[in-house]
Amino acid sequence: MNLVYALILFVVALSLTLAGVTRVGTWLIERRNPPVGSFATVNGTRMHFVHVAGPSARDLPPVVFVHGASGNLKDQMLPFRQALEGRAEMLFLDRPGHGWSARGAANEDPHGQARTIAALMDHVGIDRAIVVGHSFGGAIAATFALDFPDRTAGLVFLAPASHPWPGGATSWYYTLTTKPVVGRLFSETLSYLGGILRIDSASECVFSPNRAPDHYVRDASIALVLRPAAFRANATDVEGLYRHALATAPRYREITAPTVVISGDSDTVVYEEIHSAGLGRDIPGAELVWVHNLGHKPDWIATDLAIAAIGKVAGQPADLQALAKAVEARIADDRHGVGICVDETAPYRAPELKPVE
Repeated sequence: MNLVYALILFVVALSLTLAGVTRVGTWLIERRNPPVGSFATVNGTRMHFVHVAGPSARDLPPVVFVHGASGNLKDQMLPFRQALEGRAEMLFLDRPGHGWSARGAANEDPHGQARTIAALMDHVGIDRAIVVGHSFGGAIAATFALDFPDRTAGLVFLAPASHPWPGGATSWYYTLTTKPVVGRLFSETLSYLGGILRIDSASECVFSPNRAPDHYVRDASIALVLRPAAFRANATDVEGLYRHALATAPRYREITAPTVVISGDSDTVVYEEIHSAGLGRDIPGAELVWVHNLGHKPDWIATDLAIAAIGKVAGQPADLQALAKAVEARIADDRHGVGICVDETAPYRAPELKPVE
């Protein structure tokens, strides 16, 4: 019996110690990664955003950028803001529960997050915009186009996650974190330590086979996702994507906005042969742009191609296939993380979903 009590006390003491380490780590993360934008409460949610006013002589419609899982507004703002400043009004935002935005009760699925983004657009005075969605942000962008078609001037998908995949499995830590009691305990004690040890290597694998920019984790404030509340929000998003995609993907044929999908054939994060190929197939008139040897980060590795795609959905002429070939030549020798980062093939590869050579 004494041994049992001792074991219980040890577990309690260890949990309290880990929770304390997590609290200190959270404080350090927030101290090192303060807010960079403004705050507004819309749709019952306190949102953090950066609004870049457009010039009077702009040549593009407003552009709204939606980041992916584990990210925040910096992940899109760093590669795109300077390149587009003077050409378009821009809105970069922390999705609900990410970065410095509160989660809010209305944002547990992409429909709720799309409504919050629409409300934020109202707040800054944007009526209609091109929506650029990276990774999980692609699901939000597609949902926005379905729920707010009159406010969608165009869509640019970058390595999107959008369709159901066989089995619907996600990483074990997402599944665990969404469990009612044990998930809360995990996020408050172990996720920070495990995450901080893996954050650099995991980020390198997100870029693989391409090279992650120097100081990417620091500059893009990626560690913000390791705070317990943000970790839980991120897990809820990812774990719920399969159910959302099952219900929503059959409706993609209803999207009428001009659309470009940019994807690499070496993505180690999402099944490009399901998601990107699926959007190219399902959205009428969508242009699918494949880039050989490109990983999950066309926003950083093929920024010029993405900007040309924004222009094209706005009605400007652009040979995206030729630009894709130029990107391919630039990254042809990239082999970062090959053999270390797993590039999983989809559980099935239906003939109609094969990338076009």
